[in-house]
Amino acid sequence: MERLQAAIAKARAAREARGDLPRPASPSAIAGVTAQEGVTQQADATAHPSDADQAWAALREIQVSEQLLIDNRIVSTMGRNAEAMEFDRLRTRVLQRMQQNGWTRLAVTSPGPGCGKSTITLNLGFGLARQEGSRVMVLEMDMRRPSMARILGAGAGRDLSRVIAGEAAPGEHLLRARDNLAIGISQHVDDSAELLQSATAASAIDQIAALYQPSIMLFDMPPFRVSDDVLSFAGKVDCVLIVAAAGQTSMDELDECERELSAQTPVLGVVLNKCRFKDRDAEYYYGN
Repeated sequence: MERLQAAIAKARAAREARGDLPRPASPSAIAGVTAQEGVTQQADATAHPSDADQAWAALREIQVSEQLLIDNRIVSTMGRNAEAMEFDRLRTRVLQRMQQNGWTRLAVTSPGPGCGKSTITLNLGFGLARQEGSRVMVLEMDMRRPSMARILGAGAGRDLSRVIAGEAAPGEHLLRARDNLAIGISQHVDDSAELLQSATAASAIDQIAALYQPSIMLFDMPPFRVSDDVLSFAGKVDCVLIVAAAGQTSMDELDECERELSAQTPVLGVVLNKCRFKDRDAEYYYGN
Protein backbone atom coordinates (compact mmCIF):
# COMPACT_ATOMS: atom_id res chain seq x y z
CA MET A 1 0.00 0.00 0.00
CA GLU A 2 2.86 2.41 0.80
CA ARG A 3 4.26 1.97 -2.72
CA LEU A 4 0.85 2.78 -4.23
CA GLN A 5 0.47 5.86 -2.04
CA ALA A 6 3.93 7.05 -3.00
CA ALA A 7 3.23 6.51 -6.71
CA ILE A 8 -0.05 8.43 -6.50
CA ALA A 9 1.65 11.32 -4.72
CA LYS A 10 4.51 11.35 -7.25
CA ALA A 11 2.14 11.40 -10.24
CA ARG A 12 0.06 14.17 -8.70
CA ALA A 13 3.15 16.26 -7.89
CA ALA A 14 4.34 15.94 -11.48
CA ARG A 15 0.99 17.17 -12.82
CA GLU A 16 0.97 20.08 -10.36
CA ALA A 17 4.43 21.06 -11.57
CA ARG A 18 3.20 21.00 -15.18
CA GLY A 19 0.11 23.02 -14.23
CA ASP A 20 -2.28 20.21 -15.24
CA LEU A 21 -4.37 20.38 -12.05
CA PRO A 22 -7.05 23.11 -12.11
CA ARG A 23 -7.83 25.60 -9.40
CA PRO A 24 -10.77 24.66 -7.15
CA ALA A 25 -14.13 25.04 -8.79
CA SER A 26 -16.64 27.52 -7.46
CA PRO A 27 -19.68 26.13 -5.68
CA SER A 28 -22.49 24.95 -7.90
CA ALA A 29 -25.10 27.54 -8.74
CA ILE A 30 -28.60 26.41 -7.87
CA ALA A 31 -31.25 27.21 -10.47
CA GLY A 32 -34.46 25.27 -10.07
CA VAL A 33 -36.73 23.77 -12.70
CA THR A 34 -39.97 21.87 -12.72
CA ALA A 35 -40.83 19.01 -15.03
CA GLN A 36 -44.38 18.21 -16.08
CA GLU A 37 -45.50 16.17 -19.07
CA GLY A 38 -41.95 16.14 -20.43
CA VAL A 39 -41.55 19.93 -20.40
CA THR A 40 -38.85 21.52 -18.22
CA GLN A 41 -39.62 24.96 -16.84
CA GLN A 42 -37.76 27.36 -14.60
CA ALA A 43 -38.71 27.32 -10.91
CA ASP A 44 -37.90 29.42 -7.89
CA ALA A 45 -34.41 28.44 -6.69
CA THR A 46 -34.87 30.07 -3.28
CA ALA A 47 -37.44 27.69 -1.86
CA HIS A 48 -38.29 28.30 1.80
CA PRO A 49 -36.78 25.70 4.17
CA SER A 50 -40.28 24.57 5.18
CA ASP A 51 -40.94 23.80 1.53
CA ALA A 52 -37.89 21.52 1.52
CA ASP A 53 -39.13 19.83 4.69
CA GLN A 54 -42.46 19.12 3.02
CA ALA A 55 -40.75 17.88 -0.13
CA TRP A 56 -38.67 15.39 1.88
CA ALA A 57 -41.69 14.23 3.87
CA ALA A 58 -43.61 13.63 0.65
CA LEU A 59 -41.04 11.20 -0.74
CA ARG A 60 -42.02 7.55 -0.74
CA GLU A 61 -40.32 5.84 2.20
CA ILE A 62 -38.69 2.47 1.68
CA GLN A 63 -37.73 -0.03 4.35
CA VAL A 64 -34.31 -1.41 3.48
CA SER A 65 -33.40 -4.71 5.11
CA GLU A 66 -30.42 -4.29 7.41
CA GLN A 67 -29.35 -7.84 6.62
CA LEU A 68 -29.49 -7.11 2.88
CA LEU A 69 -27.32 -4.05 3.43
CA ILE A 70 -24.78 -6.10 5.36
CA ASP A 71 -24.83 -8.83 2.71
CA ASN A 72 -24.04 -6.16 0.10
CA ARG A 73 -21.25 -4.64 2.23
CA ILE A 74 -23.17 -1.51 3.21
CA VAL A 75 -21.80 -1.37 6.74
CA SER A 76 -21.88 2.36 7.61
CA THR A 77 -25.33 1.94 9.18
CA MET A 78 -23.94 -0.37 11.86
CA GLY A 79 -22.52 2.22 14.23
CA ARG A 80 -19.22 1.93 16.03
CA ASN A 81 -17.60 -1.20 14.67
CA ALA A 82 -14.28 -1.43 12.86
CA GLU A 83 -15.74 -1.51 9.34
CA ALA A 84 -18.16 1.35 9.94
CA MET A 85 -15.43 3.48 11.50
CA GLU A 86 -13.37 3.29 8.31
CA PHE A 87 -16.24 4.91 6.46
CA ASP A 88 -16.68 7.42 9.28
CA ARG A 89 -13.10 8.54 8.70
CA LEU A 90 -13.67 8.79 4.98
CA ARG A 91 -16.93 10.67 5.58
CA THR A 92 -15.21 13.20 7.84
CA ARG A 93 -12.39 13.85 5.39
CA VAL A 94 -14.82 14.26 2.51
CA LEU A 95 -16.97 16.68 4.53
CA GLN A 96 -14.02 18.72 5.72
CA ARG A 97 -12.64 19.22 2.23
CA MET A 98 -16.02 20.00 0.70
CA GLN A 99 -17.02 22.44 3.44
CA GLN A 100 -13.70 24.25 3.14
CA ASN A 101 -14.45 24.93 -0.52
CA GLY A 102 -18.22 25.41 -0.29
CA TRP A 103 -18.84 22.31 -2.42
CA THR A 104 -22.03 20.23 -2.28
CA ARG A 105 -21.85 17.91 -5.31
CA LEU A 106 -19.51 14.91 -5.32
CA ALA A 107 -19.21 12.39 -8.16
CA VAL A 108 -17.80 8.93 -7.39
CA THR A 109 -16.16 6.90 -10.13
CA SER A 110 -13.44 4.30 -10.67
CA PRO A 111 -10.87 3.71 -13.42
CA GLY A 112 -12.53 0.44 -14.45
CA PRO A 113 -15.42 -1.84 -13.47
CA GLY A 114 -15.53 -3.98 -10.36
CA CYS A 115 -13.78 -1.53 -8.02
CA GLY A 116 -16.75 -1.15 -5.66
CA LYS A 117 -17.64 2.48 -6.38
CA SER A 118 -21.40 1.95 -5.84
CA THR A 119 -20.69 0.27 -2.50
CA ILE A 120 -18.45 3.15 -1.47
CA THR A 121 -21.07 5.70 -2.58
CA LEU A 122 -23.88 4.06 -0.60
CA ASN A 123 -21.68 3.64 2.47
CA LEU A 124 -20.82 7.32 2.28
CA GLY A 125 -24.50 8.19 1.86
CA PHE A 126 -25.71 6.16 4.83
CA GLY A 127 -22.76 7.36 6.92
CA LEU A 128 -23.39 11.02 6.14
CA ALA A 129 -27.08 10.57 6.96
CA ARG A 130 -26.12 9.56 10.51
CA GLN A 131 -25.12 13.16 11.15
CA GLU A 132 -27.92 15.19 12.70
CA GLY A 133 -29.08 18.15 10.66
CA SER A 134 -27.77 16.87 7.33
CA ARG A 135 -29.74 16.06 4.20
CA VAL A 136 -28.05 13.61 1.86
CA MET A 137 -28.95 12.53 -1.66
CA VAL A 138 -27.46 9.56 -3.50
CA LEU A 139 -28.23 9.68 -7.22
CA GLU A 140 -27.40 6.74 -9.48
CA MET A 141 -25.89 8.07 -12.70
CA ASP A 142 -24.39 4.74 -13.77
CA MET A 143 -27.15 4.12 -16.28
CA ARG A 144 -25.09 1.69 -18.33
CA ARG A 145 -25.04 -0.90 -15.56
CA PRO A 146 -27.21 0.28 -12.64
CA SER A 147 -26.92 -1.75 -9.45
CA MET A 148 -28.62 0.11 -6.61
CA ALA A 149 -32.02 -1.55 -7.08
CA ARG A 150 -30.32 -4.89 -6.46
CA ILE A 151 -28.20 -3.66 -3.56
CA LEU A 152 -31.14 -2.06 -1.77
CA GLY A 153 -33.83 -4.51 -2.80
CA ALA A 154 -36.00 -1.63 -4.01
CA GLY A 155 -36.78 0.53 -7.00
CA ALA A 156 -39.64 -1.19 -8.84
CA GLY A 157 -41.36 1.42 -10.95
CA ARG A 158 -38.78 4.06 -10.09
CA ASP A 159 -36.35 5.41 -12.66
CA LEU A 160 -34.21 8.49 -12.00
CA SER A 161 -33.22 8.62 -15.67
CA ARG A 162 -36.73 9.86 -16.48
CA VAL A 163 -36.18 12.81 -14.16
CA ILE A 164 -32.78 13.51 -15.73
CA ALA A 165 -34.43 13.41 -19.16
CA GLY A 166 -37.06 15.96 -18.07
CA GLU A 167 -39.89 13.46 -18.43
CA ALA A 168 -40.96 13.37 -14.78
CA ALA A 169 -40.77 15.36 -11.56
CA PRO A 170 -38.18 14.31 -8.94
CA GLY A 171 -40.78 13.41 -6.34
CA GLU A 172 -42.15 10.70 -8.62
CA HIS A 173 -38.91 8.72 -8.62
CA LEU A 174 -36.84 9.60 -5.55
CA LEU A 175 -37.07 7.29 -2.52
CA ARG A 176 -36.47 8.08 1.15
CA ALA A 177 -34.36 5.42 2.86
CA ARG A 178 -33.90 7.50 6.03
CA ASP A 179 -35.58 10.69 7.20
CA ASN A 180 -32.63 12.62 5.78
CA LEU A 181 -31.40 10.25 3.05
CA ALA A 182 -32.96 10.20 -0.41
CA ILE A 183 -31.88 7.81 -3.15
CA GLY A 184 -32.52 8.00 -6.87
CA ILE A 185 -32.40 4.57 -8.55
CA SER A 186 -31.91 4.41 -12.31
CA GLN A 187 -32.73 1.90 -15.01
CA HIS A 188 -30.57 1.09 -18.03
CA VAL A 189 -30.20 3.85 -20.65
CA ASP A 190 -28.58 3.14 -24.02
CA ASP A 191 -27.46 6.70 -24.80
CA SER A 192 -26.46 7.62 -21.27
CA ALA A 193 -23.51 9.86 -22.23
CA GLU A 194 -25.72 12.02 -24.43
CA LEU A 195 -28.30 12.26 -21.66
CA LEU A 196 -25.76 13.16 -18.97
CA GLN A 197 -24.17 15.96 -21.01
CA SER A 198 -27.52 17.50 -22.01
CA ALA A 199 -28.88 20.81 -20.75
CA THR A 200 -31.90 18.87 -19.53
CA ALA A 201 -29.69 16.88 -17.16
CA ALA A 202 -28.17 20.07 -15.74
CA SER A 203 -31.65 21.53 -15.23
CA ALA A 204 -32.90 18.37 -13.53
CA ILE A 205 -29.98 18.34 -11.06
CA ASP A 206 -30.58 22.01 -10.30
CA GLN A 207 -34.26 21.28 -9.79
CA ILE A 208 -33.51 18.56 -7.24
CA ALA A 209 -31.09 20.86 -5.40
CA ALA A 210 -33.62 23.70 -5.29
CA LEU A 211 -36.59 21.61 -4.16
CA TYR A 212 -34.86 19.46 -1.53
CA GLN A 213 -31.92 21.66 -0.48
CA PRO A 214 -29.58 18.74 0.33
CA SER A 215 -26.42 19.31 2.33
CA ILE A 216 -24.54 17.03 -0.05
CA MET A 217 -25.34 15.23 -3.30
CA LEU A 218 -23.47 12.03 -4.19
CA PHE A 219 -23.47 10.88 -7.80
CA ASP A 220 -22.63 7.24 -8.51
CA MET A 221 -21.02 7.45 -11.94
CA PRO A 222 -20.01 4.72 -14.43
CA PRO A 223 -16.36 3.57 -14.49
CA PHE A 224 -14.19 6.16 -16.19
CA ARG A 225 -12.54 3.99 -18.85
CA VAL A 226 -15.67 2.25 -20.19
CA SER A 227 -17.32 5.34 -21.69
CA ASP A 228 -17.31 9.13 -21.82
CA ASP A 229 -20.20 9.39 -19.34
CA VAL A 230 -18.04 10.70 -16.49
CA LEU A 231 -16.35 13.34 -18.62
CA SER A 232 -19.77 14.34 -19.96
CA PHE A 233 -21.05 14.96 -16.44
CA ALA A 234 -17.91 16.30 -14.73
CA GLY A 235 -18.82 19.93 -15.30
CA LYS A 236 -22.05 19.51 -13.33
CA VAL A 237 -20.34 18.59 -10.04
CA ASP A 238 -17.94 20.36 -7.69
CA CYS A 239 -15.44 17.52 -7.28
CA VAL A 240 -14.86 13.81 -7.88
CA LEU A 241 -13.72 10.88 -5.73
CA ILE A 242 -11.88 7.99 -7.43
CA VAL A 243 -12.21 4.42 -6.16
CA ALA A 244 -9.34 2.08 -7.03
CA ALA A 245 -9.26 -1.67 -6.33
CA ALA A 246 -6.16 -3.16 -4.71
CA GLY A 247 -4.54 -5.77 -6.94
CA GLN A 248 -6.80 -4.82 -9.84
CA THR A 249 -6.40 -1.16 -10.74
CA SER A 250 -3.03 -0.43 -12.35
CA MET A 251 -1.10 2.77 -11.68
CA ASP A 252 -1.37 3.68 -15.37
CA GLU A 253 -5.17 3.35 -15.22
CA LEU A 254 -5.39 5.38 -12.04
CA ASP A 255 -3.04 8.06 -13.33
CA GLU A 256 -5.00 8.39 -16.60
CA CYS A 257 -8.28 8.65 -14.70
CA GLU A 258 -7.02 11.27 -12.27
CA ARG A 259 -5.20 13.27 -14.95
CA GLU A 260 -8.17 13.55 -17.30
CA LEU A 261 -10.74 14.21 -14.59
CA SER A 262 -8.59 16.82 -12.86
CA ALA A 263 -8.69 18.83 -16.08
CA GLN A 264 -12.47 19.02 -15.71
CA THR A 265 -13.10 19.26 -11.96
CA PRO A 266 -11.08 18.97 -8.72
CA VAL A 267 -10.19 15.43 -7.68
CA LEU A 268 -11.07 15.17 -3.99
CA GLY A 269 -9.03 12.04 -3.39
CA VAL A 270 -8.45 8.36 -4.10
CA VAL A 271 -9.99 5.51 -2.09
CA LEU A 272 -8.11 2.21 -2.14
CA ASN A 273 -10.75 -0.52 -1.87
CA LYS A 274 -10.69 -4.32 -1.68
CA CYS A 275 -7.51 -4.68 0.36
CA ARG A 276 -6.98 -8.26 1.54
CA PHE A 277 -5.03 -7.16 4.58
CA LYS A 278 -5.01 -4.22 6.93
CA ASP A 279 -1.97 -2.40 8.14
CA ARG A 280 -1.73 0.53 10.51
CA ASP A 281 -3.12 2.80 7.78
CA ALA A 282 -6.30 0.61 7.63
CA GLU A 283 -8.09 -0.47 4.49
CA TYR A 284 -8.77 2.83 2.78
CA TYR A 285 -6.26 5.33 1.50
CA TYR A 286 -7.50 8.84 1.08
CA GLY A 287 -5.34 11.35 -0.73
CA ASN A 288 -5.23 14.95 -1.83
